[in-house]
Amino acid sequence: MIGQVQKFGKSDSFYDTYERKGEGEQSTHYCPGCGHGTIQKLIAQAIDDLKIQDRTIFLSPVGCSVFAYYYYDTGNIQCSHGRAPAVATGVKRTVKDAIVISYQGDGDLAGIGMTEIVHAANRGEPITVFFINNAIYGMTGGQMAPTTPLGRKTLTTPFGRDRDRDGMPMGMAELMQAIAAPVFIERCSVATPKELLKTRKAVHKALQNQIDNKGFSFVEILSPCPTNWGMSPVDARTWMDQQMTLLYPLGNFRDSVTKQDDRPGDQEEPLWLDDEALVDLLKGASDVPVMRMEPLSETQRVKIAGFGGQGVLSAGELVATCGMSEGLAVSWLPSYGPEMRGGSANVSVTLSMEDVGSPLVDHPNVLLVMNGPSLDHFEDQVVENALVFVNSSIVTRKVRRTDVRTIYIPATDLAQEAGLVSAANVVMVTAYLLLSKAIPLDTLKRCIPLVLRKKAFLEKNLSLVERTMVYLQENGMV
Repeated sequence: MIGQVQKFGKSDSFYDTYERKGEGEQSTHYCPGCGHGTIQKLIAQAIDDLKIQDRTIFLSPVGCSVFAYYYYDTGNIQCSHGRAPAVATGVKRTVKDAIVISYQGDGDLAGIGMTEIVHAANRGEPITVFFINNAIYGMTGGQMAPTTPLGRKTLTTPFGRDRDRDGMPMGMAELMQAIAAPVFIERCSVATPKELLKTRKAVHKALQNQIDNKGFSFVEILSPCPTNWGMSPVDARTWMDQQMTLLYPLGNFRDSVTKQDDRPGDQEEPLWLDDEALVDLLKGASDVPVMRMEPLSETQRVKIAGFGGQGVLSAGELVATCGMSEGLAVSWLPSYGPEMRGGSANVSVTLSMEDVGSPLVDHPNVLLVMNGPSLDHFEDQVVENALVFVNSSIVTRKVRRTDVRTIYIPATDLAQEAGLVSAANVVMVTAYLLLSKAIPLDTLKRCIPLVLRKKAFLEKNLSLVERTMVYLQENGMV
């Protein structure tokens, strides 16, 4: 019998104690009468019955289930709000033998994560999704969810959910039924002992489907939230059984017996690349070298800033590409506002001889500023003895810091003289690489065509490397 072994004891798939609430703690964080605890016990029992504990990866996104990794002695990944199906896709495609469980609430799955669940289902990802429908945003205080019934009062609908203002409640099992790819869709409940037995079978079936590689399984489970419903645990289950099931009828929507490998179609198995083959693919056909002859004197933590349209992000990409071509560890992280042109923009680039732990550059040792506001914003953030490059064509003031090395270069003027004003970023990058000696200019020249791909401007961009070098020599900077 399913679950018989663990019927009277704690599942082996649970930790013995739940350390989030303190050392040796036995109780969970769920409210009295909450359905999550019951449902998670059913899942843990099924994991034990199917002997898949060492293969299971449990994905818990934001919501009441956010601390599932304190409970399940399995693989665990904490996902961003609504993004568990996307994470599940990556995990399953990477570790094919894993049993991947996406465990999501109604606000998480039907609200924040609607895009992720619909497309994962449409692709037929061979994962198991347990959708906990308690008709409300539970963890964040009881706001209206996509599944909240009409007329139901919540924190954000104090007079009740209104059809015209808020739309109709959303039936996710019905939505899944409209998609061709899923192989198993069922809606069940934990309101009564009878329905609990049916839910246990559905949970078991959904996991067995993944073991058998049948495809995408979706189990919607109606669950009580006495705290946010303002009911006692007993009344909450009575309301579920008598009212909630009218809006969300229980039953099986689809149960396919066809294995994913046996489905008709002319699609071939995708080519899975190992790490070495993937790196070779990403290198492309470039003849840029990937071996560095000399070590960096220090890790380059670079911040490049200006306004949209000055090529700030391209400058960062150019520095990063040069670093990769030299075999360095590299990170590139852009930051910009909604404006395509005129808004503020900056990019963080790290070049290192060792692995880069974080792409954030909070305290740069190299700063390239293309306009005045960027100097105002970042001047105080650079470390002592930093290199600060200022586009003196636009920035009218001087750097106030006396503990940094400042290089003023009329980047925009030099670019304009060359007939390509948008190439001021090339001037700035050239000056930085030449004076820091971080990367040879020959590497920069080979990387420019890879980043600044408009062939019509290639010669002008390359000529600006030479022009910048001459300018720096003429002004005694090198």
